[in-house]
Amino acid sequence: MRPKGARLTTVVALVVLTVLLAASAQPASKVPRVGILGTKASDPAEARNWQAFALGLRERGWIEGENISLEYRWTEGNSARIRELAADLVRLKVDVIVARASIWVQSAKEATSTIPIVFLTHADPVGLGHVASLAKPGGTITGLSEASLDTQGKRLELLKAAVPKINRVAVLWNPDTPSNAPALKAVEEAGRTLRIQLQAVAVRTGAELEGAFAAIAREHAQAILVLGSAFVLTERQRLGELAMRHRLPTMFQQREAVEQAGGLMSYTPDFADLYRRGAVYVDKILKGARPADLPVEQPTKFDLVINMKTAKALGLIIPPSVLARTDRVIE
Repeated sequence: MRPKGARLTTVVALVVLTVLLAASAQPASKVPRVGILGTKASDPAEARNWQAFALGLRERGWIEGENISLEYRWTEGNSARIRELAADLVRLKVDVIVARASIWVQSAKEATSTIPIVFLTHADPVGLGHVASLAKPGGTITGLSEASLDTQGKRLELLKAAVPKINRVAVLWNPDTPSNAPALKAVEEAGRTLRIQLQAVAVRTGAELEGAFAAIAREHAQAILVLGSAFVLTERQRLGELAMRHRLPTMFQQREAVEQAGGLMSYTPDFADLYRRGAVYVDKILKGARPADLPVEQPTKFDLVINMKTAKALGLIIPPSVLARTDRVIE
């Protein structure tokens, strides 16, 4: 007969083994995967915005590598790759796709009709048919609008206020960016009100920039307003250099072109804030909310940035009334 202690040890061992086997039979808790469509991993501006997004996730308890997986896909300056990258995320069966703006959203929409899509800086989500309305998006797409159409006239107005003598402005736009056509119309409406003659100059690639600036010079434009697009973000350094070479004050839609590339001015939403708020949508969707029920939100912060080094190089004196409205002055 086995000693009582030995029998007890055997029973305990069997209990432990049973518990371990039961635990191993249970499926591991699923770590949600979020697909991200971005521009360029090596771009400091892009990195800063996605860091704000990751911060927003952490504020809601989502830690990359612990309880959430982020699958980044970068175009690396080649927007033609977006469709391929979106399809790749769909094959991975991610739980949510986070798309930067309109061209990313369109490719994601074409790739899936079931995976929720969250956009972060969409210029015209209703006009481009990505949501039914801001209040009731419907479907599987929602997120944050940068209110681009509402601010295009403001950009032209601020450019005129900073450089009062101008009466002819070139508008650089990209026909391949869906939001640029309605944005151009908004600028044209503002131009009529301000009595500024506009010269629309279409540019799709970096190879077309030299020719575009030559056309601007031939028409004797006195300043440039640049509509925002992925192309502009990628080519901002060359745009800044060409504007300085032709001695043209330039209003950009992206502040990075002013902070890093010598552009004169930008008036834009706080993109880092939009990215951080975008994490709220992802959090709600992962917890069971439907995109159709999550209203599209608008920017709450706008920044006017002026590069005074550029102003001095161009021989401009920015009126005190404009400087008083400026959120950041680069000396």
